[in-house]
Amino acid sequence: MWRAAPFRTGHAAGVALSYISPDGEEGYPGNLDARVTYTLTDRNELVVDFLATTDQATPVNLTQHTSFNLTGDGAGDILGHLLWINADLMTPVDESLIPTGRVAPVAGGPFDFRTLTGIGTRIASDDEQVRRGRGYDHNFVLKRGEPGLVHAAQVVEPRSGRTLDVYTTEPGLHFYSGNFIHGRVIGKGGRVYGPRAGLCLETQHYPDSPNQPAFPSTLLRPGQEYRSRTVFAFGVT
Repeated sequence: MWRAAPFRTGHAAGVALSYISPDGEEGYPGNLDARVTYTLTDRNELVVDFLATTDQATPVNLTQHTSFNLTGDGAGDILGHLLWINADLMTPVDESLIPTGRVAPVAGGPFDFRTLTGIGTRIASDDEQVRRGRGYDHNFVLKRGEPGLVHAAQVVEPRSGRTLDVYTTEPGLHFYSGNFIHGRVIGKGGRVYGPRAGLCLETQHYPDSPNQPAFPSTLLRPGQEYRSRTVFAFGVT
């Protein structure tokens, strides 16, 4: 369990969470001091900051799995949402949904979200990668220049006019279209959630990076700090 401490400033409020993962937990070396801060700002932003240190070299790749549905709570699926992802490349997966180590261009295929595109437009494609994920469950290689925050993705819900823009310091963005929400999941207020009731935009290093030498490294060494920031900015058209 993480320790939690709420905080409030003049323009924001949030919660700071901390956890020490002991040496050997889940097979990972080193005592990892991990912290994550969730901040709500008066600019309609949710800011997620990760910080971690270790006393032994260990892989660290932290993210969060928030699901979004801009239509409204329990108001249907996300297939009508429009999505833009700032990526020319993605990382194909094998039958177990583990990256193969290759990168592939998105141009012209079902993973081409370089312009705002309906999530449901090509989700039933016969493309092998889409079939393996039962939809979208894949990492995209973000286009980056200098270090720092980059505009990674935008979601637009046409009926409500609500928008979500994602900015991150991370090199990858994992898009998950809620394919494995099985059966009837009861949420807050007794609302029922089914497949594709929400979408996730998980900012992170590429999955399986420790086993793929061509991917950006996730190795954290003693004396270094792991830092990662993602901003979810909400608006209306």
